[in-house]
Amino acid sequence: MTARDETKSQHAPVVVVYLLRDGVDGPEVLLGEKRRGLGAGRVVGPGGKREPGEPPVAAAVREVAEEVGLRLDTDDLEARGTLDYRFPFRPSWSQVSDVFVCRRWQGEPSGSDELEPRWIPVDTVPYDAMWDDARYWLPGVLAGGSVHARFTFAEDNATVSGFSGAGV
Repeated sequence: MTARDETKSQHAPVVVVYLLRDGVDGPEVLLGEKRRGLGAGRVVGPGGKREPGEPPVAAAVREVAEEVGLRLDTDDLEARGTLDYRFPFRPSWSQVSDVFVCRRWQGEPSGSDELEPRWIPVDTVPYDAMWDDARYWLPGVLAGGSVHARFTFAEDNATVSGFSGAGV
């Protein structure tokens, strides 16, 4: 997304980062229960809103530090795509998210007011506890793929009513 596209979009620019490591029984991803705000109670990856003029990679580094206490180098972030979320019945929730994967960091994850993180085996990610769209694209991203898609949510603001794009 270019700066011109960003200023034309009415949807909040956000980022999400999936930290991956090799666990004892295979690959693991750092996820956590969202403690407050949009999505409270759902399992999510660290991330959040970009500040005005903030590049996506800088927002990813800042959000991971704020939410789970890890220090990232922007060079270690792997851009994996963009998600355009549309909530026709609650337009203020609509947003455009840059998706990153990261395999290197400094520190140990710790909880915050936003997120209580835990390592979860990739093959047991609790999709039923996440936003409904994750089941469509996150397995591919965690397996090394990318996603460029738009998801539209139903009147309940929880269920995907339609999607289009690549990586789903």
